[in-house]
Amino acid sequence: MTHYVSTRGDDQPCTFSAAMDRGLCTDGGLFVPESFPDRAPGAGPAQSLAECAAQVIAPFFAGDPLAASLADICTSALSFPVPLVPLVPVERDAGATSSAAVLELFHGPTAAFKDVGARFMAECLTRHEAGGRDRTVLVATSGDTGGAVAAAFWRRPGFEVVILFPSQGVSARQRHQLTCWGDNVHSFAVRGTFDDCQRLLKTALADPDWRARRRLTTANSINIARLLPQVVYYAFAGMCYLRDSGVAPDFIVPSGNVGNATAALWAKRLGYPVGTVVLATNANRAVPDYLVSGRWEPRPSRSTLANAMDVGNPSNMERVRHMYHDAASLSADVESVSVDDDAIRATIRRGVARWGRVWDPHTATAMHVLERRDAAHQIAVATAHPAKFDTVVEPLVGRAVEVPADLASLLARPARAAEIEPDLGELSAVLASS
Repeated sequence: MTHYVSTRGDDQPCTFSAAMDRGLCTDGGLFVPESFPDRAPGAGPAQSLAECAAQVIAPFFAGDPLAASLADICTSALSFPVPLVPLVPVERDAGATSSAAVLELFHGPTAAFKDVGARFMAECLTRHEAGGRDRTVLVATSGDTGGAVAAAFWRRPGFEVVILFPSQGVSARQRHQLTCWGDNVHSFAVRGTFDDCQRLLKTALADPDWRARRRLTTANSINIARLLPQVVYYAFAGMCYLRDSGVAPDFIVPSGNVGNATAALWAKRLGYPVGTVVLATNANRAVPDYLVSGRWEPRPSRSTLANAMDVGNPSNMERVRHMYHDAASLSADVESVSVDDDAIRATIRRGVARWGRVWDPHTATAMHVLERRDAAHQIAVATAHPAKFDTVVEPLVGRAVEVPADLASLLARPARAAEIEPDLGELSAVLASS
């Protein structure tokens, strides 16, 4: 049986379902496996993503009530492709090797990688509840998480979704995706940064009255059910790449709250073919500075073009630092590079001419790093579709970006959101009156 414990050590071991149900440990820590399970035998690149997922995740579900439903959960949640696309220069002398690739994680219903974890968690919670009392799923978002969670839980009986997002910190199309749902989804523009939204979420999770009255959980990547399915696409892509090239690839991961990179490191710990994990951050430098100084120093977030990565105190670094006890040991497996707005603009601007591709600002951070690393066998992780960031991207590439059908459908809906201070009392009052 696989048990989950707190990164802070003051909580009792529990099953996957119990960890998912609680979201955050009672001591304020994050749930991690008590010990990493053995890699599942037989998971291989010839399978579909959903079939591979059931095998990769199975050891984490050992002894859990949901284990018998895992295959169905994966089939329902992972019903869209996550293609690994070779990255070929338009001009062969463009200075990049043909060993590079892009892992496209934006083909889900809200055009962002968050669809993988959100849909998986929704399927797990639906089966876990099985007719129980209604519950609230609370999520703080820097842009993409909230839309994915709303899409995954919209009109699911027995669930209320509460989305908190920074009022001035998301793109226009991201904001529309966060606020176009209605029914069981409530969206709140918080006067502050993503860090303020995240603090409000953690305050609610730590409040006994909120937890009991609303049967509260969170769909942020601090929840193990959001994080765990992301391990799958690193395992799957790594096995596919190894099959074709004979080499375990490096992954360059756009990183904000560091959940996506944590999933890559968990895949590596399990023994899947993952080389160096490179965290591409924007101007929020807490992670790269930690690797240089050895001191973990969160700081206020800064606004950038890659807004979903505007995180000054990334929650999942607590999981990373639990797995690697100091910066020196982390540096054996991890690099981190900060990419400023000028470099993001330049990478987007040259993407069409160099690669025949249009990048969103987040993927552009990974591509900037890929283009400058002296390394073969690299996979840049594409976390969002560029159409979500039209006001940034289109002036740089000089043309309109085609909007995926699912995104276009969401943008056609009416949208509305209340604006609040980052205060639990005000949130409670607004919800009570809605």
